[in-house]
Amino acid sequence: MTGFPESPRLLKGGLVLMDATTSTVLRIIALQYNPDSVSRTLQIQGVGPDSGDRSELLRLKGPPVESWKVDAELDATDQLEIADATVAEVGLQAQLAALEVIVYPTSTQLQNLNSQAQSGTLEVAAVEAPLTIFVWSKQRIMPVRLTEFSITEEAFDPNLNPIRAKVSLGMRVLNVNDTGFANKAGGLFMTYLQNKEQLARRSSTAIFSALGITGV
Repeated sequence: MTGFPESPRLLKGGLVLMDATTSTVLRIIALQYNPDSVSRTLQIQGVGPDSGDRSELLRLKGPPVESWKVDAELDATDQLEIADATVAEVGLQAQLAALEVIVYPTSTQLQNLNSQAQSGTLEVAAVEAPLTIFVWSKQRIMPVRLTEFSITEEAFDPNLNPIRAKVSLGMRVLNVNDTGFANKAGGLFMTYLQNKEQLARRSSTAIFSALGITGV
């Protein structure tokens, strides 16, 4: 217990899994420890000079393709100290599995697909996964699709259960070009963009002299 009760509560980043149709929350996954750094890239969606039309040079086709890379650490030490029964039995396997199943169809879905194929269904629809939402503060809540996923298990107990691991997640933000406007994902993206615009307005504007010029 901390000796500073008035100290701010540490918020955690994490993932929310939601039914894409009903918006029912299926699972909330908080990162055990916030990573020291995250990396983001924005691939600009401009018309570009290849169009041959100079009037198109500065036009944007839509939001940039934004990608996030997060490296998170997991350690069973804290749970073992408080005698967490699950961690004592299987180490970090339950926490890792909660992340891994995001990118797996469920066993029931796979069985249903097999039954449809066996019954002669000509076109079997791909399985729809839950909507994944990445939360990195209340200003940055965004619908994403996982694009990369790697796990490094670094230490094990006598039963070969992992007790320390690193998880690397690559995510692509889903924007309205991907989802449209009339669903939960589209609404989340628009709120994310509007928050970004509000933050930009709070940034102070420089003056020409700071650039060593008097005007352009």
